[in-house]
Parts: sequence; C-alpha cells; structure tokens
Amino acid sequence: MKDSEFHQLVDDLMLTLEEQLDAYEGDSDIDYELHAGIMTLTFENGSKIIINKQEPLHQVWLATKGGGYHFDYQNGSWICNRSGAEFWQLLSEACSAQAGEKITLS
Repeated sequence: MKDSEFHQLVDDLMLTLEEQLDAYEGDSDIDYELHAGIMTLTFENGSKIIINKQEPLHQVWLATKGGGYHFDYQNGSWICNRSGAEFWQLLSEACSAQAGEKITLS
C-alpha cells in the first residue's frame, strides 16, 4: 500500500467516526478532538480513548482503558493484528465500557 492510500483510508475512518459521534444521541456525552492525525475521545467520567495512525507500519492504533490494539487494513476493513477483530467492534466495546452504556459504532 502506498502512503497516500494509507492516509486516505485513515482520513476516511476518522471522518466516519466524527460523523457518528456528532450524530450520537445516547445518555453519555462523548467529546472528541482531532489534532495532527490523533483523535481523542473523552467520556463524562474523564476516561479517554486515543486513535492514531502509525504511518511507518501502515496501521491504526487504538488505546483504551482496557488495552491497546493495532489494526491492519485487510479486505476493506481495519482488522486487529492479534485478535482478528474488526476496528468498529473493538471501538464500540471500548466506548460502551467507558461510557457505561451500550454504544454501537460502524
């Protein structure tokens, strides 16, 4: 994968996430900030989730209260290189745990 393709895929991922967070209407307030390719989600309880790109590895990294995950782009999805789980699944689980309510992102 070329660097330009990687950056476009990550930009698309971040834009989709921003759109979903803007449309989210649950009981919990989730604030987010995107700066220099790093997105920080902040929950009402003060916990955070960090999503960032690792250009040299062509990966997306997800840091949550429950652990860290590295994702490679495979067959149209970001897949965890350890568990094989899809990005949106792990992000939804982490957001649900940190917000204290079910949150589904896709």
